[in-house]
Amino acid sequence: MTRILGIDPGSQRTGIGIIDVQADGRVVHVHHEALVLLAAYDFPARLKLLAEGLWRVIETYAPDEAAIEQVFLSNNAMSALKLGQARGAGIVACVTRGLPVAEYAAKEVKLALVGKGGADKVQVQHMVGVLLNIKQKLQADAADALAIAITHAHVRASASRLGVGIRQAWSKR
Repeated sequence: MTRILGIDPGSQRTGIGIIDVQADGRVVHVHHEALVLLAAYDFPARLKLLAEGLWRVIETYAPDEAAIEQVFLSNNAMSALKLGQARGAGIVACVTRGLPVAEYAAKEVKLALVGKGGADKVQVQHMVGVLLNIKQKLQADAADALAIAITHAHVRASASRLGVGIRQAWSKR
């Protein structure tokens, strides 16, 4: 069994999702939440809350690997910069606890879960619920984090079967 931590980074809320991947490839829901960072008095304090929240989750659930969403280009440069900083804080929080971190673009996650890179959030949330047998409505950031973890589970299984690295398994070349 492998436990995967999925992270959907954000400067206001960061989604966290944890799944177990069974030996037969089945994915099982373990935990999900959204770290709300708005209580912090300034942006550096938000990054601190993000790192501390991830450290708490890592200590509590002991994941083996982590996967995080890559930054997408935004029309608002300041928003993209803050998202990148939140993503960096998430990566550092994981690697300082010894977790390898895989990175996936939003289109890759949508393609892996729904079958098309242009899927909307509702479709992704629905597939997460179906794959993990979660009946209640999922908070959007937590659902995205679970989707990232599921994507990583699928890609690492394909890479293992092919005898290649994770990025090579996902590559079109």
